[in-house]
Amino acid sequence: GHALDFINKAFEVLDLIGWEHAQDILPTVVRQLVAARGGEESNAWRHPIDLVPLLEEAFKELPALMEQGRARSLGIDKGAGTYPNVTALAHAILGDDPVAIVNALKDAIRGGAPPTDLSKALAYAAALRIARFGTANEFSDWITALHTFTYCNALHQGMKRLGDRVLRPESCEMLRGIFHGAMSVYLDRFLNIPPARLPGERGETLDDEPTDADELREKFLAVLDTQQKVDAAARIVARYVTLGHPIEPLIATLTRAVVREDADFHTFQMLEAGVRQYEEWRGMEEGKNILVAVARYLAAHSPTQRAQLQTAQIALRLHRGEAIYEEDGRNGTP
Repeated sequence: GHALDFINKAFEVLDLIGWEHAQDILPTVVRQLVAARGGEESNAWRHPIDLVPLLEEAFKELPALMEQGRARSLGIDKGAGTYPNVTALAHAILGDDPVAIVNALKDAIRGGAPPTDLSKALAYAAALRIARFGTANEFSDWITALHTFTYCNALHQGMKRLGDRVLRPESCEMLRGIFHGAMSVYLDRFLNIPPARLPGERGETLDDEPTDADELREKFLAVLDTQQKVDAAARIVARYVTLGHPIEPLIATLTRAVVREDADFHTFQMLEAGVRQYEEWRGMEEGKNILVAVARYLAAHSPTQRAQLQTAQIALRLHRGEAIYEEDGRNGTP
């Protein structure tokens, strides 16, 4: 998740400050690239199912699959593969058979699916791994699911950046990242055994939660003052979104929940990627599930000692010329 996300962030920084600074910014990604290890070097990608030859065979087919997809999208080849929709493809990626997952991706490409739809489906599947993360897993496993999600988000941003250029034959290797991400989602399947229930799923009611938007946001922050309130935090966010309250104040609350903690880089990654992916599904059920994933991750990593928040508050008071201590009036000591 770090290498590709770092590259994507380098591009985004250049979009903000100007690409004339590329000679200063782009060399910073080299260390990440040369230090990266491929999945084929890990045991999980080789045993009990060797995923590497499965992918290599699919990569050989990519040029032909893309040509079939172009013909299908133009109505020339009506016998090409099928591409139902993004959500259906995401659930296919969440399957437990790597061969079936690869075939679903190949069929979608053959059926004319835009590359950005493929990466969007991939990122949603990765988000659902976090939304359904079982709290019985080891705490460090949250990072495993996070790395897959941030990789998939960065890949999706890259696909959008390339636009129609990714459809050119010489660009077909960009689609390799879709298959790599799908196998990472597949390898993370054990994190959803058993899967955590999404709020409101299987007839569960959220009516015991407040209805007022401000009260819901305040309750969310209060819940994060106590450890292991993952499900409670998810319910509050699901309630807020289901009631149709404005999303921007909720995102501001999620951001506040991060910056008041001694948050590490991973937590900031989760917030940023989650908000980016929500925007792909704004107003839809899938968008709600992505924000539930964000809420569950934040709750799992809260509270911290909040020492950084205390330091920031002291600095702010000093900046305003305020006293940072009060004297004891009885003896004149602080």
